Amino acid sequence: MLQLLSKLRRVLASRGRAGDEIDDLMQEAFLRLQLYCRERTVHNTEAFLVRTVLNLSAEQGRKSPAGRMVLDQTVAESLPDPAPPPDELYVRQERAQRMKTGLERLNPRPREVLLLHRLDGLSHAQIAERLGISVSMVEKHIARASFFLRDWMARSPE
Repeated sequence: MLQLLSKLRRVLASRGRAGDEIDDLMQEAFLRLQLYCRERTVHNTEAFLVRTVLNLSAEQGRKSPAGRMVLDQTVAESLPDPAPPPDELYVRQERAQRMKTGLERLNPRPREVLLLHRLDGLSHAQIAERLGISVSMVEKHIARASFFLRDWMARSPE
C-alpha cells in the first residue's frame, strides 16, 4: 500500500502538483475508487488509481485557467502585508544590536554559559559537565548574565 501511495505522489508531482494539492487529489481518487467498487469490480486497483489521479489532475488544470491566477494575485495584493512596518524593523534591529553589544560586554564565562543554555538548549547539568564546573556555578553564571543583560537593555543607549 505504501508503494502505491508513493507512486501516486510521484505521478502527481511529475504533473506539477505539490503538497496539499497532491493529498487532495489522492483522497478524491480513493473516494472515486470506493464509489466505483459499489457497482463494478476493479481488476487492477493500481491502474485505476493512477488513471484517476491523472484525470483529476488534468481536470483541475482545466478548471483553473490563467485568468484565475491574475485574480488571485490581485486579491493577494489587496491583503495587508503581514511583515512588520519598516520603523518596527528598525527598532528590532537596533534592539538586537544593543543585545549583541551587551553580550560582548559580559565576562567570557557567564556569556559562554548563557549562550550554551539559551541558544544551544543545554541543561544546567550538561553545561556543568561540558565546562567542568558545578551545576550551582552554572546557575550563578546564568543569573548574573541575565541580570546584567536586563539592566543593560533597560538603560538608554550610549
